Amino acid sequence: MDSINEVLQAVKTWCRGQTVDAVYTVYLRDLEMVSFENSNEVVLRARSDFIANIVADRYLNLLREGFKNVLGFEVAVSVIAPPPVPEPPEEADLAAAQQRLPGGNYAFTFDNFIRGPSNQFAFAAAQAVAANPSGAYNPLFIYGASGLGKTHLLTAIQIEVQKNHPDFKIVYVNCESFTNETITAIKTATMDLFRQKYREADVLLIDDIQFIAGKEATQEEFFHTFEALHNAGKQIVLACDRPAKDIKSLEERLRTRFEWGLTADIQPPDFETRVAIVRRKAELMGLDLPPDVADYIASHLKQNIRQLEGVVKKLYAYSMLEHVSPCLGVATNAIKDVLSDTQPIPVTIDKILTEVSRTYNVSPADIRGKKRNANVSAARRMAMYIIREVTGMSMEAIGQEFGRDHSTVVYSLGEMEKYLEKDRRLKETVDDIIKNVRA
Repeated sequence: MDSINEVLQAVKTWCRGQTVDAVYTVYLRDLEMVSFENSNEVVLRARSDFIANIVADRYLNLLREGFKNVLGFEVAVSVIAPPPVPEPPEEADLAAAQQRLPGGNYAFTFDNFIRGPSNQFAFAAAQAVAANPSGAYNPLFIYGASGLGKTHLLTAIQIEVQKNHPDFKIVYVNCESFTNETITAIKTATMDLFRQKYREADVLLIDDIQFIAGKEATQEEFFHTFEALHNAGKQIVLACDRPAKDIKSLEERLRTRFEWGLTADIQPPDFETRVAIVRRKAELMGLDLPPDVADYIASHLKQNIRQLEGVVKKLYAYSMLEHVSPCLGVATNAIKDVLSDTQPIPVTIDKILTEVSRTYNVSPADIRGKKRNANVSAARRMAMYIIREVTGMSMEAIGQEFGRDHSTVVYSLGEMEKYLEKDRRLKETVDDIIKNVRA
């Protein structure tokens, strides 16, 4: 064969025929060749520590057999994880780096978090936790609408703890990834490694915890993870788009634990804070933004910091690519672009199918397919109903999405409405999924 990468691809193809699709897709498909030294020692790289540990523990023999089958002789195989993410630079280095980065990208530290009355309490709570993990507030539950700075605060906690406690094991993950890892670990019988990753953390930070709603297996696993960490005096920080009491299909035992420590909310920023955010973003980009333009942007975008930053990035792009100086007219067009930047219906449908499939522990392909067992049929009804509610698509169009005729969709929606009238918990699950899709 012409290259070591072709050898690896042939080995993957052989391994795929020897195992189940889930194992190949999750653990083997994305392996990369690092080196093939002396024709008898292969080093592969996995996409994460978690995957590398599982491959090394369970699938090295399979890979050795694959190489022997392709090459005709035995080789030693080892698997490594990706290199660690570089530690955040010191403040002086950070300031210099910000001048070099296109688009004004910067680390989400406490120093560059713009504070105001709407977020001061959450900021102070996050600082207290970072300064004294598990000694201040545990858990810390931060909630607020999308785009108000929750992820910034979680990342700032991570950076500060890493700086002060370099020996700490910190795990930062969003709830969607936690759910996917739970499902994969169940399917591939690797729960021990999964639990080791999360339950041995000194600090666990989970973003978008609202996505745990309605997912029974994930809630069960997270409950025991929470218990193990909390009992061991380890710090837990959660971010959510709503208070814990408003996550309708959340188990009561989790809801009460989320409220054990401190709950801090972030509200939309006031005008002065919005102006400060716009000016700071422009400063990081090296964009000379007139005061009246900053005020105009802040007065027209009131609910979402990401939108404020998005407009400044648009103005930066106009300046760099078209040599157009930022002015009120250009800002008006940039605001229109950001406000009209909504997700297309196909993306929304995919999000709905993904959320429903996780809730019912089936695949999106099953929901679209022909299976008729009770669980898949219930998931299909719910998916059709939510697509109708969120997108307003016609029943004919929904039928085309599922390969079914108009009458089938009418019947499914009618059945779903009957169930919703009788089952309050089902209604709560639907409401949670719709909120997650629109988040």
